[in-house]
Amino acid sequence: MDDLLFLIPALPLAGFVFLAFFGKRLGQPLAGWLATGAVASAFAVSVAVFADLLGKSAEERAITQTLFEWLPVGGFQVDVGFLADPLSVTMVLFVTGIATLIHLYAIGYMRGDPGFSTFFVYLNLFVFSMVMLVLGDNLLITFLGWEGVGACSYFLVSFWHTSEANASAGKKAFVTNRIGDFGFMVAIFFTFNAVGTLDYAGIISASPSLATTTATVIAAMLFLGACGKSAQLPLFVWLPDAMAGPTPVSALIHAATMVTAGVYLLTRMNPVLAEAASWIPWLIAIVGALTALFAATIAVAQSDIKKVLAYSTISQLGYMFLAVGSGAYVAAIFHMVTHAFFKALLFLGSGSVIHGMGDEQDMRRMGALRKLLPVTSASFIVGWLAIAGVPPFSGFFSKDEILLFAWEKSPALWAIGLVTAVLTAFYMSRQVFLVFFTDARWDRPMAEAAPALAAEREAAGVHEGHGVGPAGEIHPHESPWLMTVPLVVLAGLALVGGGLNTPFYDRGKFLEHWLEPVVAIGEVHATSGTGVKIGLALVATVGGLLGIAGAFVVYIRRRQDLANKVERPILARGWRYDSTVTAFVGGPGRRAFDGVAAFDRTVVDGAVDGVGTVVRAGSGKGRLVQTGFVRNYALGVAVGAVIMAALLISKAVY
Repeated sequence: MDDLLFLIPALPLAGFVFLAFFGKRLGQPLAGWLATGAVASAFAVSVAVFADLLGKSAEERAITQTLFEWLPVGGFQVDVGFLADPLSVTMVLFVTGIATLIHLYAIGYMRGDPGFSTFFVYLNLFVFSMVMLVLGDNLLITFLGWEGVGACSYFLVSFWHTSEANASAGKKAFVTNRIGDFGFMVAIFFTFNAVGTLDYAGIISASPSLATTTATVIAAMLFLGACGKSAQLPLFVWLPDAMAGPTPVSALIHAATMVTAGVYLLTRMNPVLAEAASWIPWLIAIVGALTALFAATIAVAQSDIKKVLAYSTISQLGYMFLAVGSGAYVAAIFHMVTHAFFKALLFLGSGSVIHGMGDEQDMRRMGALRKLLPVTSASFIVGWLAIAGVPPFSGFFSKDEILLFAWEKSPALWAIGLVTAVLTAFYMSRQVFLVFFTDARWDRPMAEAAPALAAEREAAGVHEGHGVGPAGEIHPHESPWLMTVPLVVLAGLALVGGGLNTPFYDRGKFLEHWLEPVVAIGEVHATSGTGVKIGLALVATVGGLLGIAGAFVVYIRRRQDLANKVERPILARGWRYDSTVTAFVGGPGRRAFDGVAAFDRTVVDGAVDGVGTVVRAGSGKGRLVQTGFVRNYALGVAVGAVIMAALLISKAVY
């Protein structure tokens, strides 16, 4: 498979190039089918590479392929090369596999959209960029993929850019990620300066010789980059607004693939993190735990079906960072995979609900949809049980493993993770009950069924469009097979995905043994006894069930008094964090930047322009003596000779 590795990024790249030139001629749905075929072919090659590695011993599970020399500049040399090892192949498998399902889903979801072919151009470009990010054998190739997925995120989030909210969301995602990109770039600079190479093989072999201070700076800057891409505190603000994009975008980029890039980067660079100061892992774990809890508290009060899932994604990413900070890299990747299954399922399920509800996204307009959307509701319920941590669904196994390592690192971190798990079960149960159970609120005009929502939209001047359903009666319907087949497949994966790393017997720990060659340096192994492990698992399970029971009492038993206590306005507004940042940037921040710009314009540029003005004026005066007449030059020479003679005579006399 050494010679075929390049096909994994080449196939979606070919789909992108072909659709960019001929997509509009192909039209609907051929452009979508071609894009889907390109990604599906990449998935098939990924499976072949995986099978090839699986047949080798652990020491031999690394395939490299160099396409060409890219940057030979003195001692700095970067090749365009790929590395297929257990970590990158794991990432490529679920990236291309889930991307194939989402492409198929998008054929049905985007049907009739004027930008149908352009949408698939962007999707194929995104898959190419994401594959380059995880397959690159050096930091610079990874960074190119990193920037590529950021650009594609901007294109896709603001795809319906005629809406001001969508255009602003795209810009917000782009600008916020630049902060993290700065950290990644600084980490690249320090890494090359310290070890003289950007290749992962060279970095890993040289990591034991890194000075603690150097390793700490690199690790801190990598963490900053990861916080931006993976939406951690304080750089998470872009992700909730990114839900303005089409639902397939939310599922592919903001649930299953792009936002996990930060976790991948930290896992890939785990030997450097192992050499950093001890406070770096603590910082990663604390930020992850606080992000998980913070986002979970906001999710309990959201009304938009996609906003609930957006804050849930931020929270689950926080779990992954908690695992990385606890030294549980296998648990982080395990949860990344299971999260990709159930969160992609939940996002696509929400898109199916929106499609069946005439573009309506507010849950206050839904209810009693389980019979009208049987496939969507059944698959969505599977995703709900998985993310709530109910055994034997996949989320139970991966989340329980993270909580175990958090317990061993700090009982306080475990407690934060446990509270987050309870809140996750609560807000996801709330979403399921409001959407698929309770009373129907779509069978009559909005002013009658949801007067508060009608008043909000009238005051805001919001009209029917993307994300906003009709004000009159809605007639829900199940989605076409192109949209329901991916839901069924993902529901199956969400159900059995926990089998990748079951704790019950050694052979069941497939993912742990598979990733061991990559994470062996930084991985921490659990030391708790069987009794402690079982006890922690039981506590987490009971906590999840209590969260479900609490949502049942509040929403199925219709305890509006309790609902009002839970759905606090400050939580609905995200603790006012976003609005505070916006007010600062638009107020004191803008004035500060205007002041910096004025200083640059008047002082810095003024000094440069002043030097130029003086030189230009002096040159103008000096140019006057250059007349072009020989007699003037001869006179000048004579005068000069007389002056020189006078000086010599005066020296001789005195």
